Amino acid sequence: MIIGKKLRILVVDDTIVYRKAVSDILSEIPGVEVVGVAHNGKIAMAKIATLKPDMLTLDIEMPEMNGIEVLAELQRNHPNIGAVMVSTLTMDGGEMTMKALELGAFDFILKPQSKNPTESIKILKQALTPIIREFKLSRNASSLLRNKGKFNKGTKAVLRKIKKPMPPKSFSPINGKTRPAAHRGKSEIVTIGISTGGPNALTQMLPMLPGNIGVPILIVQHMPPVFTKSLATSLNSKCALEVKEAEDREIIKNNTVYIAPGGKQMKLVASADGLNRQIKITNDPPENSCRPSADYLFRSVGDYYVGRTTAVIMTGMGSDGTKGLNALNLKGAIIIAQNEETCVVYGMPKAPIETGLADVIAPLNKIADEIVKSVR
Repeated sequence: MIIGKKLRILVVDDTIVYRKAVSDILSEIPGVEVVGVAHNGKIAMAKIATLKPDMLTLDIEMPEMNGIEVLAELQRNHPNIGAVMVSTLTMDGGEMTMKALELGAFDFILKPQSKNPTESIKILKQALTPIIREFKLSRNASSLLRNKGKFNKGTKAVLRKIKKPMPPKSFSPINGKTRPAAHRGKSEIVTIGISTGGPNALTQMLPMLPGNIGVPILIVQHMPPVFTKSLATSLNSKCALEVKEAEDREIIKNNTVYIAPGGKQMKLVASADGLNRQIKITNDPPENSCRPSADYLFRSVGDYYVGRTTAVIMTGMGSDGTKGLNALNLKGAIIIAQNEETCVVYGMPKAPIETGLADVIAPLNKIADEIVKSVR
């Protein structure tokens, strides 16, 4: 956590327009100091020793030494220096960004596509400012991202609260309020909401799940189009489960992980035969400024799996997921929240934990175990 001193940032970008734009935006954020600029990774690494930055804003595609090579060097020799990637909305950009996040980048922003310079700077500012502010507040963000497993050891034991059994008429109103449903045994579906720090966390957690887990898993990871497909491809190569970007109208299957497409909303609906559940991809408006939104997905899962859902809320900025978890709680879901110590950003799990919605509070390396317990 950078408190009481300015966050020192080195701006690294091959394009002079973006170097200036990013530098100007950063200079307007209270508590942030731009200590220098560099037009490629080789120059940036040479400047680190003297400028001593806390963070780099880092272009991915650069001559001599690209952003991926810089991250690998930071991981080896400067693990406490953070990085925010500046990427392009292309398939190659998506794949390289996934690699960057696996190497410990805190987050990424897209280079604006607008041809209007004023509009581009506005978009860039809206994307970059909250990320920088969150990094400044985050505890051990760079260490958590680069030293995988280090902060999972010695963390607090898993905490539980026990839901009391409810009477059979679980949905009859009482004094104008809805009585929560009881959980009906083992869960038949898992749904996950996650954001900042998510690709890194999912890369650690999902491979710990068995390939025969016996239920479908639906995930909302806050990302733009293209990048969710790259994330699914990357995770699929590491997991026993099949991992894919979800497609409209596909029937959900056990032992498969479905990631909501970036820039779209994802929900469950009944299939035409009424026997199966299928995915519906929509252009419905963002919720909590998010599309895809965890709240949007969680509500739909609760409609079809009353008393048979496991919902997981993990690292991320903002509060997306809290309202959906409240709805799931009323419908008897088991709710698992990632603990503060292992979250890169303790935003999304914070309210569910503090308001008592979470049944299980677990460090990152124990979440897979808790999921398995809930479905078997």
